[in-house]
Amino acid sequence: MRHPSLTLLGAVAAIVVAPIPGLAQTRANAVSAWIVPRTPDGRPDFQGIWSNASLTPFERPKELAGKEFFTEEEAAEFARKANAQSNRDRRGTTPDEDVAGAYNEAFFDRGTKVGSNLRTSVVVEPADGKVPPLTQEAREAAAARAAVQRRRPEKPQDFSLPVRCILWPTAGPPMVPGPYNNNYQIVQTRDFVAINIEMIHDVRIIPLDGRPHAAPAVRQWMGDSVGHWDGDTLVVDTTNFTDKTSFRGSDQNLHLVERFTRTGPDTLQYRFTIDDPTAFTQPWTGEIAMSKATGPIYEYACHEGNYSLATMLSAARTEEAAESEAVKKK
Repeated sequence: MRHPSLTLLGAVAAIVVAPIPGLAQTRANAVSAWIVPRTPDGRPDFQGIWSNASLTPFERPKELAGKEFFTEEEAAEFARKANAQSNRDRRGTTPDEDVAGAYNEAFFDRGTKVGSNLRTSVVVEPADGKVPPLTQEAREAAAARAAVQRRRPEKPQDFSLPVRCILWPTAGPPMVPGPYNNNYQIVQTRDFVAINIEMIHDVRIIPLDGRPHAAPAVRQWMGDSVGHWDGDTLVVDTTNFTDKTSFRGSDQNLHLVERFTRTGPDTLQYRFTIDDPTAFTQPWTGEIAMSKATGPIYEYACHEGNYSLATMLSAARTEEAAESEAVKKK
């Protein structure tokens, strides 16, 4: 079953200059000749299907410390090594290793190269390309969540949100690359922007009519988003997150600002800033170069958790009973 086609957001033309002079000039000429497409109300037209699949590391690796951008050659070599290392078609040498490999390479859609912006990390601020340290409060909360995941589940809420098919961490906001289902379909009108997220099932409806955020007592899985235009850039401000979701350690006080800017006929710059003083020691920013995708977006149909939740809980009780019986026999 397919979702109806949607559409993306637009913005000002920008040029990413590659380190090879001839190639850089060719790209510059192509982008300079491009005119931002616009909707009937004069706003940049972002509509379409976009992918953020990329091999760009989320945080800058140690071996790339101090290096903000790849050269074209470095990017190609990094991608070659990353593709070889993550290739799931290489089977294990033992049955256990083979089973642990799970799906083969055909199942994945992580991209085959780094982003077109040639950045060495998605995180661009702080300058070291690293997510800032968590506060003591956030570290304790993360440890508590991890402890729940390590023990046998006692109730449905003990299972993670992805297992329960509620929300996937990469679905956003912010919207960051994952191992597969990295497509986003955007539709816009004068008063709203809708983003259909391939991973699991969500559609973000973002009003552009100047309304305020929902009351502080209203908390949502993906927060409460409102948008406005800053020139040719769409700015989306999101608050009102729930304390049951966490992006890399964030909590219910997360304030997220996303900026969508059309940079070419097939490119969209997506930039997000995380501000959560009770979770992170300082604000931080990420940037992703999204690219046009042919689509279509297919239904993810995440129902494993829905169908098997009772069975998983029953299995946990069976294991407990078996352990109890074994103790009695001793």
